[in-house]
Amino acid sequence: MKAHYKHIPEVESNLFKSLSQNNNKEFDYPWHYHPEYELTYILSSQGVRYVGNSIENFFEEDLVLIAPNMPHCWINTHEQEQSARAIVIYLKEDFFDKTWMQSYEFDAIRRLLQLSGKGIKFDKTVALKLKDNFIEMQHLPPLEKLMMLLQILQELAQTTKYSLLCEHGFSYELNSTNNQRINIVYKYIREKYHLKISLADIAGQVNMSEEYFSRFFSKIMHKSFFEFLNEYKINRACKLLIETDKQVSEVCYACGYESIPFFYRQFKKFKNCQPKNYRLKYQQIAPMAVPE
Repeated sequence: MKAHYKHIPEVESNLFKSLSQNNNKEFDYPWHYHPEYELTYILSSQGVRYVGNSIENFFEEDLVLIAPNMPHCWINTHEQEQSARAIVIYLKEDFFDKTWMQSYEFDAIRRLLQLSGKGIKFDKTVALKLKDNFIEMQHLPPLEKLMMLLQILQELAQTTKYSLLCEHGFSYELNSTNNQRINIVYKYIREKYHLKISLADIAGQVNMSEEYFSRFFSKIMHKSFFEFLNEYKINRACKLLIETDKQVSEVCYACGYESIPFFYRQFKKFKNCQPKNYRLKYQQIAPMAVPE
């Protein structure tokens, strides 16, 4: 998953671009970055979302806003069956006219965009409330489309129902060699997470010594390799807890853990609860109705 620079083609508007993505099985664009803000609404699909050094599962109604040049991608899981569909809005540099964005009327939106430097994941209730707006927007003429976009941004700017993906911020060195190495690490974890991965294994994948790889990874991702690996494993465990009836011990071993107590400690660290409580909590909120 080399972090590619992605050029956003010009269209009739020099302010923003709105795209409907309809892929057969999965989102196929690799880990990438671009100079535009990006607002992504997942209509159908599921997998793992990478934004900066954040790793999370994503499902339908995933709504995320990220700042320019923040590496990101949505990667489908191998067992994906439904088609992958999303609406993606790119806000171009010219969108932020100084007179506009310094005015009182745009104060809330300006603060929202500043916060997007940490990556913003909006609550599912917020996404469902705005879903029709996103869909309708794709069929509107240019001026009405712009007005709808401003309405969406204002709603997002006023809500308190969100979480920050990179809580402490994230700065990334846009270096093609480092991008390629991180890409190799991501791919290896995705394919081997259920097995025992040693530091020697992963360092060998990028032709580094164990010590040098540890320093390299921590510098780029602002967390150690094993913290990153365990975070990935726990997110995969969460998916199994949600989608299957497997016992907690089965989930533990399926995600590459050999010790149940260690699995519990890692789950508590990343999710602030125990696996059974996580499953119960999800089952309680799963039948959530679409808000009026």
